[in-house]
Amino acid sequence: MKSAVENLSPTRVKLTVEVPSEELQPHVDAALKSIGSQIQVPGFRAGKVPARIIEQRVGKGAVIQEAVNEALPEFFGKAVDETGVEPIGQPEVDITEVPMTDGEELKFTVEVDVRPEVTLPDYDGVEISVDNLEVTDEDVEAKLTELRERFGTLVGVDRAAATGDFVSIDLKATIDGEDVDAVEGVSYEIGSGNMLEGLDDALVGMSTGETKDFSAPLAGGDKAGQSADCTVTVQSVKERELPEVDDDFAQMASEFDTADELRADLAKQAEQSKKFEQGIQARDKVLDHLLSNTEIPLPEGIIEAEVNQHLEQEGRLEDDEHRAEVDESTRSTLKTQFLLDALAKAEEIEVGQPELVEYLIMQSQQYGMDPNQFAQLLDQQGQVESMVSEVARRKALAAALDKAKIVDADGNAINLDDIVPEGERTGDVEELADDEAETAEAEGTDEQA
Repeated sequence: MKSAVENLSPTRVKLTVEVPSEELQPHVDAALKSIGSQIQVPGFRAGKVPARIIEQRVGKGAVIQEAVNEALPEFFGKAVDETGVEPIGQPEVDITEVPMTDGEELKFTVEVDVRPEVTLPDYDGVEISVDNLEVTDEDVEAKLTELRERFGTLVGVDRAAATGDFVSIDLKATIDGEDVDAVEGVSYEIGSGNMLEGLDDALVGMSTGETKDFSAPLAGGDKAGQSADCTVTVQSVKERELPEVDDDFAQMASEFDTADELRADLAKQAEQSKKFEQGIQARDKVLDHLLSNTEIPLPEGIIEAEVNQHLEQEGRLEDDEHRAEVDESTRSTLKTQFLLDALAKAEEIEVGQPELVEYLIMQSQQYGMDPNQFAQLLDQQGQVESMVSEVARRKALAAALDKAKIVDADGNAINLDDIVPEGERTGDVEELADDEAETAEAEGTDEQA
């Protein structure tokens, strides 16, 4: 078999493949056997019909067509190996010559998007500046408020609902008069924003027993993204009462005996949070540095297919404004993936089973699933390779971050090892390299990339 590659663009190639008759013959024999087992010819047992009789019955063209269809993936794979291209997306095959007589070659071409070549900038020792570490009284109070809220109690109030209140609501959504979904007695914190868009605005000012209509795009289901007519009824309004901060509270809520000791510990926690924020900022700036200094051509065909799939799932194919947003997000995600894949290759990143298991457990917790069931689901959907790639990307970004020189706004060097307290470290700065945005917007794209 002979193959040649022609670069149509930095992200698309055309493969020309020529297959000698002797290499195609095993596939022709297999096609004859398959067809022979499906036809009945008087005088011959099933599966024992001679080849010339089969060709007379179904036509040689049908035999060759089945042979070629079965053989194309194998020959395409060989051509990819010979030429060294890295295909992504769906190949477009054009059969140019079909061997209808003995000795003729099978000839075909394949156009396919390929992974672009990425030349990384020098990132060893690159200086990254982050904000100064400043812990304010407000930061400590915020930590204290979080702790008090955990031990707060909900008390019914006879007034209009306000942001921060907890309400029990009935909620119904319809589209064109047809019921889409309905729930009753759901507890919801006003301002949390984790239900329907516009629900928070509708609830503010409502009292027990009141009903209000509003419109909102649905967040899930087969009609996700479509605008629905929603009706919300408030069954009750409650506010959270927070406990006083005193020694009794300190003893109840922590291992400390006094409120002063508790505040001192919360100050340390606030400082550690600020350090982690510095690490996140450093990670993002390292990634931005790499992206802004790297030319990465993008495969337009894959972007268009991904955008159309996304909009079709939302039922918003004609929404040009949203299309532009999805297009921009897809380009950003794909560019980041290509960059981190190149970085992983440059750093010779390998993914071990313990790292894969750790990432799998973390992801299963986010989806509220048992890790074993989550692993089986990934395997069934063919997503294991994508998960391995994601872990490799995290490790690659962590490696780049580890080589950078991190300083604060005053020029003081920052040691990233200080970000994770001793005894909680995983041996690297990989926790800082976990960027959920890289996969959240890339659903579907990552499979093709």
